[in-house]
Amino acid sequence: MTSAATRDVIIGIDAGTSVIKAVAFARDGRQLGEFAIPNSYTTLPGGRVEQDMERTWTDTVAALRGLGGALPYLSRRAAAIAVTGQGDGTWLIDADGRPVAPALLWLDSRAAGFVETFRGGERNAAHYQRTGSGLNACQQGAQLAWLQAHDAEMLERAGTAFHCKDWLYFKLTGKRATDPSEATFSCGDFRRRGFDGEAARLVGIADSARLFPDVVDGVTTTHGLTAAAAAEAGLPDGVPVSLGYVDVICNALGGGLYDPAPDVGCTIIGSTGMHMRLVNGADAVKLNAEATGYTMPFPVPGHYAQMQSTMAATLNIDWLLDVARGVLAMEGIARSRNDLIRRLDEHVLAAKVGELLYHPFISDAGERGPFVSHEASAQLVGLRIRHGYWDLMRAVMEGLAFAARDCYAAMGPLPREIRLTGGAARSRALGAILGAALGSTIRVCRREEAGASGAAMIAAVATGLYPDMMICAEEWVRPYLDEPQAPDAALAERYAQLFPAYVDARLAARPVWKQLAAQRTGADHV
Repeated sequence: MTSAATRDVIIGIDAGTSVIKAVAFARDGRQLGEFAIPNSYTTLPGGRVEQDMERTWTDTVAALRGLGGALPYLSRRAAAIAVTGQGDGTWLIDADGRPVAPALLWLDSRAAGFVETFRGGERNAAHYQRTGSGLNACQQGAQLAWLQAHDAEMLERAGTAFHCKDWLYFKLTGKRATDPSEATFSCGDFRRRGFDGEAARLVGIADSARLFPDVVDGVTTTHGLTAAAAAEAGLPDGVPVSLGYVDVICNALGGGLYDPAPDVGCTIIGSTGMHMRLVNGADAVKLNAEATGYTMPFPVPGHYAQMQSTMAATLNIDWLLDVARGVLAMEGIARSRNDLIRRLDEHVLAAKVGELLYHPFISDAGERGPFVSHEASAQLVGLRIRHGYWDLMRAVMEGLAFAARDCYAAMGPLPREIRLTGGAARSRALGAILGAALGSTIRVCRREEAGASGAAMIAAVATGLYPDMMICAEEWVRPYLDEPQAPDAALAERYAQLFPAYVDARLAARPVWKQLAAQRTGADHV
């Protein structure tokens, strides 16, 4: 029989849109091993983006078994499991626990028309005041409203509406639950940290509120791994499982947002961008006039994360890299993205400052922070014949930095320090440009798997390994933060002068986006 003393590993599961990861952490936060399984989703006409729920579970099982193969004696050593995953979306199961249909992902935009109409109506302001979150097509509330209108039969067959991590938690423990962050964001009252009947009524889904599961806070409550799930995953049954908060909150926790120092923000630069501030108390939450951004409970009593997200971050860089790869391929020269990335910082830092303005709204889903526009598209302003490829790439990075400033400005004063994490956090050029655009000190988080780490931190507190999250963060986060990098004063002044032009150009472009979207729609019917 294994003693409690040998249970020294916490497993963090992070089920992303494209990759599912199982990561093993020692009790002091050191990463011991990981295993990743590529995920997949299907894009269909009408803005539909869907994922097979059963495959998501079998891929998670494969990731756990792969981790067991990579880390000796994992089954004997597992002290707890925590699960987080991609946010938003609608994952429906029936009364017997079977998927009703493929999951609607956060990328799904079929509810865009409903959202645009709602945001222009009289109920939008009241809904925003209760939820603290601007309604968007990615959210479960909007998606349920669309399903009520267009696929009521599917909802009739459903017994519970989950999110990705909730579905995995159900498969692991048999419990139908969601966490405070997803409940509030879907259709809740952020002050009460849970679902809200009035918010459901306002968005028109009072009848679908029966689908909302119980709200379980993984910081204080765990459920045991079922015998069936244990057999599939190769782990012992009964191991405590903690339902983590949504992935962006876990990334912020693992990336250093929770800190005793005041005025700290956290920016995640991945395929999408997320910009967050932490506030202590519901009364400290600052809502904006445009009813944009999100407010979510943080896994610390009384704390909330306010955030603004951009639909595309590194996707803009990838696009421009792929343009270069395509030109080289025409000449018979094969280059991978990684080949081009190796000297990216060097070339960008050598390019002239502020030659062009770039709006990084390249996602087909439009933009949602700090404004909502499903027609928004990327654009370059100021292009002249003298500009070359690296001027364009610098403009793209500057555009990402200005978009971050735009987002933080919608939440209040700019933070004095930014904790930077995500796939592009290691870019010297992007860090320097971001710090100057915000006028903020930058600290890069070197934690490789911040999301899985944040989920594991929740389990570490829930199982009593740490008495509170602050003590846990001191050991799990602080050692992975780089030394602070102060912004370049001259560069910061230049960007401060350019930022108003960035905003003016964004505002001026809105009617053009609508005209282009209408033309594209017309062309599709020719």
